[in-house]
Amino acid sequence: MISKNIIGRFAPSPTGRMHLGNVFCALLSWLSARSKGGRWLLRIEDLDPDRSRKAFAEQLQDDLQWLGLPWDGDIIWQSERHDIYLQYLEKLEKDGLTYPCFCTRADIMATQAPHESDGRIVYAGTCRGRMLDETDKNRPSAVRLIVPDCDITFCDGHYGPQRINLARHCGDYILRRKDGAWAYQLAVVLDDALMGVTEVVRGRDLLLSTPQQLHLYRTLGFDEPTFCHHPLLINEAGQRLCKRDLSLDLGCLRQKHRNPDEIIGFLAFLAGILPEPTPTLPQDLLPLFDWQKVPLDDITASL
Repeated sequence: MISKNIIGRFAPSPTGRMHLGNVFCALLSWLSARSKGGRWLLRIEDLDPDRSRKAFAEQLQDDLQWLGLPWDGDIIWQSERHDIYLQYLEKLEKDGLTYPCFCTRADIMATQAPHESDGRIVYAGTCRGRMLDETDKNRPSAVRLIVPDCDITFCDGHYGPQRINLARHCGDYILRRKDGAWAYQLAVVLDDALMGVTEVVRGRDLLLSTPQQLHLYRTLGFDEPTFCHHPLLINEAGQRLCKRDLSLDLGCLRQKHRNPDEIIGFLAFLAGILPEPTPTLPQDLLPLFDWQKVPLDDITASL
């Protein structure tokens, strides 16, 4: 029985073949929604015209079907949603919550504290409150959202309570880039909200994006989904799997493992759902799925 109250989603970017880490995310997201009788949607995040390829998107759909992870309803394509993003950006601009930013990357990097070593870039607010002149009209600018100096709190479904101060964590963040491309934070919030998504399952590398997205949900008056982040799959060098790890992409894995149940069973074993990497159908994992079984630490994967 399907519950209309639970809606999960998988939102890959078609910039290469899916790898084992992408499938791990898809499987956990599918199991989390389906085990509660919910729906599972597919969104193709193809906003980057330079890297996104239709062929990768088509292969991705074929891979999900081959793995036994069907989705509900029509596929949502971000590249077709420009007017929606513009509508809500103009609302934020009308409410006085945004401003144009002319800073280059070099300008921003020059303001970073020398002791910051975690890779985060905190925008110093250089262009906030800046008086515009005639020359600015012909200069390309990004659009930034003003963030309050306050803590955003939420409880992640896997990693527990979180508290992050937006001003110190990221500063005013970009909604639209100088080249006109839509920023991830705006697109993902609008898409999830308007698709009715109630739970977001994704890798823990996106855990620190959640406060920005929750701030945007609250600013726009949308109902917030629950968030559940999972550990990442890493290689033997301790690096997160990526699309450059060709030995673990679906092209190589489908040649090596003709039976998709072998891949599903292996990932279920890594997730703590199965005691051994036994070939298994995704639907057979539904009564066994429990987030408490899933490890917190990143997982070394070699198949």
